[in-house]
Amino acid sequence: MLSRVAEAIYWMNRYIERAESNARMLDVNSEVLLDFEMSGITSVKHWTPILSTLEDHELFNTLYQGLTGDNVVDFVTFERKNPNSIASCIASARENARTVREQISSEMWEHLNKLYLFIRSEEARTLFRSSTFEFFNYIVAGSHLFQGTTDATMTHGEGWYFGQAGRFLERADRTSRLLDMKYHILLPSGEKVGGNVDTVQWMGVLRSCSGLEAYRKIYVDQVAPWKVAEFLITDDTFPRSINFCVNELDEVIHHISGVPRRRYESEVEQLSGRLHADLAFVDVATIFKTGLHQYLDYIQLRLIDIASALTKKYCEWQVPEEKV
Repeated sequence: MLSRVAEAIYWMNRYIERAESNARMLDVNSEVLLDFEMSGITSVKHWTPILSTLEDHELFNTLYQGLTGDNVVDFVTFERKNPNSIASCIASARENARTVREQISSEMWEHLNKLYLFIRSEEARTLFRSSTFEFFNYIVAGSHLFQGTTDATMTHGEGWYFGQAGRFLERADRTSRLLDMKYHILLPSGEKVGGNVDTVQWMGVLRSCSGLEAYRKIYVDQVAPWKVAEFLITDDTFPRSINFCVNELDEVIHHISGVPRRRYESEVEQLSGRLHADLAFVDVATIFKTGLHQYLDYIQLRLIDIASALTKKYCEWQVPEEKV
């Protein structure tokens, strides 16, 4: 497969996963803050963690006058100057899909193009103003429809594996950032860890990953920080846990290379295999001893290294120079 084709399919899936993750995060945060406002708790400081999680503070400050909920939501949803906004991610996914139309199914292109036209339409703005819940649910459903269509209509060859690599790399990174978002939230004065506000916030983290129901099936008692971290980091059955995503990532990397698992003939295989092994043996006590934020930051850096090694090995390409 040509490097440019592999790269386009890889990023097409990463951008769709990123758009879905942002929609989940904004929807849940809006609902949680609505509950807080009804209880008389100020909500402005609860928007800061979103910018911290996405590492977009500097760009936000150049485009907006003040930190308000409306500004943050607009920045992460519609702002085209923000390359990580939902609108920008969908546009980038579509552009990558356009360059490889011959490699993807017509159904994939139709669903992605429909989502792109929606996010640019006045209909999207009208739906957003009337119900943010319905709007963000449309984005999440659109992502699910595209991913399901991809799995059902695209040949499961090299191109599909590169798409899977992009999907699971992005999903692991976003789960780590959603979990890390709780670190950036300062509890209201007088509120203790394990209190009502703290519990609501941890439930919000789970809901952002669509993991609350799955969590309840395993941990039937209180939503506790160490149990949420254990679930979202180490669980090997939940599709959005970091461990699950890295396991899937390691598998597709070996499918791409043709090297059997537990054999490592390239840097990307070594990096993914080492991270998968570390996640399989780490325990929550070690994570909290290290520091949840520090551990998650370390995971993000390792995912970046894997992405860089994958791009270097398979996706670097140059346009041939024209002959004089």
